[in-house]
Amino acid sequence: MRSRTPAGRPLAAFAGALALAGAVGGCGIRTTTVPVDAGAAPSRVPCEVSEGNLTTQAQPGAAVRVYLVCGSELVPVERAAAIPADKSRSDRLQVARALVDELEERPSSTEQEAGFTTYVRGPLAVSEARAGDPLGTLRLSRQPEDLPTAALAQLVCTLIEGTATDGSVVLGGPGAYEARGYRCDDDTKRRPDVTVPTTGPLPSAS
Repeated sequence: MRSRTPAGRPLAAFAGALALAGAVGGCGIRTTTVPVDAGAAPSRVPCEVSEGNLTTQAQPGAAVRVYLVCGSELVPVERAAAIPADKSRSDRLQVARALVDELEERPSSTEQEAGFTTYVRGPLAVSEARAGDPLGTLRLSRQPEDLPTAALAQLVCTLIEGTATDGSVVLGGPGAYEARGYRCDDDTKRRPDVTVPTTGPLPSAS
């Protein structure tokens, strides 16, 4: 009569486990002995206000586009700016003041839910050019270079789209510093917190 060692059963069980692992691996399923915690799925904000919730439909005024910050980028949003009906859109100073007022406004609840915010903080007044300024200069009550970079990017891109036609806007401050020309390109919209490109030397108005 043959005797059986106690180690026979554990050895057989181990062999069976190896066979099962091989079968599972052959089915394309990878096994692991380390728990994996992938965490919560990343949340994404839409950066878009649905047409039925546009601010322009909730308030009277002229429809304009302003650039707000969403997802670390500049994204245009439609607003209803307080531009008097008797003022033509060609009244550049009036339009510029209305656009700056819109940028200072806290985003609506709908805009906030979509991920929008603004870095433009008031009070920020806009006045006309001084003697010797380049044609079309807008003077701000704060020096443009002293504003947060993202705020300056918002102002530049919004004013260019709302008041300019040559792809640039000339801004100055309250002091004696010369006004400078600013541009809004794709890099500015993608990274408004980095830098706002300027134009070359500007001729003084004759």
